[in-house]
Amino acid sequence: MTDMQQTLQPIPTAIRLERAPLAPASLPVLLPTLWRDPHSVAPEQLKDIVTRLETACAEYPESADLRTCLGMAHAIGHDAYRSQDAFEQARLLDPQNFWAQLKYSELMYRLRALPLSEQETLRALDLAQDSIQIAMARRQLQEIRRLMRKGTKKPEWTKSLGWPALILIVCTVAASLLRFLR
Repeated sequence: MTDMQQTLQPIPTAIRLERAPLAPASLPVLLPTLWRDPHSVAPEQLKDIVTRLETACAEYPESADLRTCLGMAHAIGHDAYRSQDAFEQARLLDPQNFWAQLKYSELMYRLRALPLSEQETLRALDLAQDSIQIAMARRQLQEIRRLMRKGTKKPEWTKSLGWPALILIVCTVAASLLRFLR
């Protein structure tokens, strides 16, 4: 066998990492539109997808992949707390799950918890199993570090707001007097 043929051989079961069971093959595809363009999903459709995913998670409680999908659906619906809970459960169920780790770190990045996001993305990078996963984790890490260098701090107030507040009060009193005198 050539080197190329040897690298394309499947990994024997004994060598594979122990992983929690994946989502069952018989489960219908729940999320075809959601991941293509999350902005085009109607709120009713997203609600339906979340409900179906919650049902599937209850039916298959050992599936980290379903919990990861549920976390992604909650994130698209701007429900950060439920999304974080789902990702944390997925990571507990399967600590070796790259997608659960990467999506958790992405949520932290979007919430601008940058130091935590950097740590979690480094963990995801360690879990990456192919060049695509490595590239995705590296790209996210690069963006996190760029934001940390550039800064996401709120601007400091260096000027007094005394004059603008005084002008606002004078204008409000003048408008009140004009209405009262009419």
